[in-house]
Amino acid sequence: MRKLFGTDGVRGTANVYPMTTEIAMQLGRAVAHICKKGKRRHRVLIGKDTRLSGYMIETALASGICSMGVDVLLVGPLSTPGIALLTHTMRADAGIVISASHNPFQDNGIKIFASDGFKLPDEQEERIEQLMFGGDIDHLRPTAHSVGKAFRIDDAVGRYIVSLKHVFDADLTMQGIKIVVDCANGAAYRVAPAVFEELGARVFPMGVKPDGRNINRRCGSLQPQRMCQAVKKHGANLGIALDGDADRVVIATEKGELLDGDHMLAICARHMLARKQLRKKTVVATGMSNLGLEKALTGMGIKLVRTQVGDRYVVEKMRKAGYNLGGEQSGHLIFLDHATTGDGVVAALMMISVMLREGRPLSDLAGVMQPVPQVMLNREVSEKKPLKELELVGKAIEKVEKKMGERGRVLVRYSGTENKVRVMIEGPDARAIKRDAQAIADAFGKEIGRA
Repeated sequence: MRKLFGTDGVRGTANVYPMTTEIAMQLGRAVAHICKKGKRRHRVLIGKDTRLSGYMIETALASGICSMGVDVLLVGPLSTPGIALLTHTMRADAGIVISASHNPFQDNGIKIFASDGFKLPDEQEERIEQLMFGGDIDHLRPTAHSVGKAFRIDDAVGRYIVSLKHVFDADLTMQGIKIVVDCANGAAYRVAPAVFEELGARVFPMGVKPDGRNINRRCGSLQPQRMCQAVKKHGANLGIALDGDADRVVIATEKGELLDGDHMLAICARHMLARKQLRKKTVVATGMSNLGLEKALTGMGIKLVRTQVGDRYVVEKMRKAGYNLGGEQSGHLIFLDHATTGDGVVAALMMISVMLREGRPLSDLAGVMQPVPQVMLNREVSEKKPLKELELVGKAIEKVEKKMGERGRVLVRYSGTENKVRVMIEGPDARAIKRDAQAIADAFGKEIGRA
């Protein structure tokens, strides 16, 4: 079982275990070891978001990697999907992202991509942990010319911008389109506005002045209210809100109404089906996606396949079965024809493409799906004890499920990145499901409440 890695890498408060420089150095050594195949020179690419703690973690990772005789390519602030892309196109042996995604600035995280630009599977992460703590590589200490070297890659942003522009069909133009772009003071603060401007749009940028401390603060995909207001203020055609590492996005219509990942999946799936681009007439989503998405897709003749929560599991299912569209309600959308992981800018480009090709505003396109009432409650817990061992919680869940019958769904899970439990309920009565979710959350409070 993995101890450090969650659903999206290692994450926690920066400079507190496990997000310490000591752990980062050990992780760097382990990653470098599994990358080395043959006698050629090996390289690991490292990028980060705009957090203050990114500097110390970057240095520790680079030191660990170089100590194993592997070179490091430092690209500086760049989005998670940008790092995935460059890992592959620059033929690096692995890519490492230093980011806590949508978390506040005091947190940080580390996630790893293989040489093909895809996230490592669970078993590879478990192997890294074994190498970190098992002592098997402690004696490996290259010397002299065998020590690794770190290089700065100055044109990483430009490379990624060019790649993103190629996603947008050459026969389309954004001339006359007005877009509000909220970059969350995060990794895409330079890339995202440039892409839309160079494609012809008039851009109203927000969240593009990172100071190391303001990433995700009152902005971005988790707090898009100001973006929605700006859309109405500027009379924009749409608004885009990314998170700190720009692998997720939520979008506002021209009326300032918010569309989440489920809405975007429904809109894009219908369009791709009509253009015969949706492989096997299937979309992949997680258990968190709204029942309304499933009903909308079924009505179009599209199958919905669900996975466990985490965009990595969505991608794994897509690759294994040959699907090309998937995502999460949170805004991780994967267009496997264009990217190896969730990419907020790619998702926005695809949505704009649909809008332009169909000649319809987003508020009109959003009618493709009617969400079922859904409530999500997050409760801090002192530990992540197996649900089957929690008697009060089990009884609370059973009571709600019995009352709901087939009219709704109950999904309870621990966060893969925080000490929280997430309680999601769907059903016909919005007030009732809110009460039911609170009852389950209260049961957690009684058994394993906040420490």
